[in-house]
Amino acid sequence: MEDDLLADVRSLSFENPLTEEEKELLYLRARSAGLTFCGCAHASFLCKLVHSLRCLIKSRRANRDSLVPGEDSDLCVGIIGMGHMGRQLLTSLLEKSGIKPSQIKISSRTPDSAVEFIQKGVECLFDNRRLAAWADVLFLCSLPSHLPKVCADLHSHLSKSCLVYSFTSAVPVNRLAQLLGHDFILKPQYDFVACDTADVVLTCTHLTKALTDHLLIKASCPLTMSSGIYLGLSWVCAVLYSLLNICTSTGLGSSDALSLINRILKEKWPHAVDLNTHSFISASSTLLTEEPFPWISLADAQTKETPLLCFLSSSKSM
Repeated sequence: MEDDLLADVRSLSFENPLTEEEKELLYLRARSAGLTFCGCAHASFLCKLVHSLRCLIKSRRANRDSLVPGEDSDLCVGIIGMGHMGRQLLTSLLEKSGIKPSQIKISSRTPDSAVEFIQKGVECLFDNRRLAAWADVLFLCSLPSHLPKVCADLHSHLSKSCLVYSFTSAVPVNRLAQLLGHDFILKPQYDFVACDTADVVLTCTHLTKALTDHLLIKASCPLTMSSGIYLGLSWVCAVLYSLLNICTSTGLGSSDALSLINRILKEKWPHAVDLNTHSFISASSTLLTEEPFPWISLADAQTKETPLLCFLSSSKSM
């Protein structure tokens, strides 16, 4: 019966070519592929930075000047939502971030979607509150319609030092901060720009292969527009402020915090300019070298002009 109903529907036949009108919409496929790829690449990069910083803090506390080979920071990463974005993110973290399956836990309304990851050693809690209490970095990959319920679950269950990273585009970061009662939130805000090489993201047919493609990796840089997708300095500032808050949460003095953050940046970008106290906070503020930096609201850092944004905007190396 079903075969009879669909027999004359040309658009569903395998051999049916795209019409000229449909070809004009191919850019939407490029945008979708690009958003998924860039989102996973940037999230994985953030986790690598946080992992590196935590390892350095661990070494500093042990009075060592260098990392022990294979040393682990015990970074705990949580993911809420196992839809398309959640699954792609988890795949990229497992394959490209260096984070072990035992360091990742997920919470999902659809347990069947998590079976292949559970078999790899990822634990599924099916409990948003338990996940929030455990995680150091928590990714929100839920649908906008599910977000109010998710935020209600998480409210008052997030530690101050838990970094929340939201992929839910429909809710502004300030509103998300209100819903969660939490201001340590990173929310990438992607913009689309006209670009002759934007079709490079059309090659993102397989995520893990794309994450090893030099051309695609270069195109995903937040400060370039070679993929037609632009993230910009506000996200970079928020990432750096999050590293600063991690140092503050451990009681690290401002001098040590700057030393570790600059060390990480030099490892990634050898020509990066050194950050100093007034790169992060107002020039009118003073800090003793042993005094931690004040806690920075990431919601404010992404919506207001900050000293760091001004500093990076004027930096030729950036």
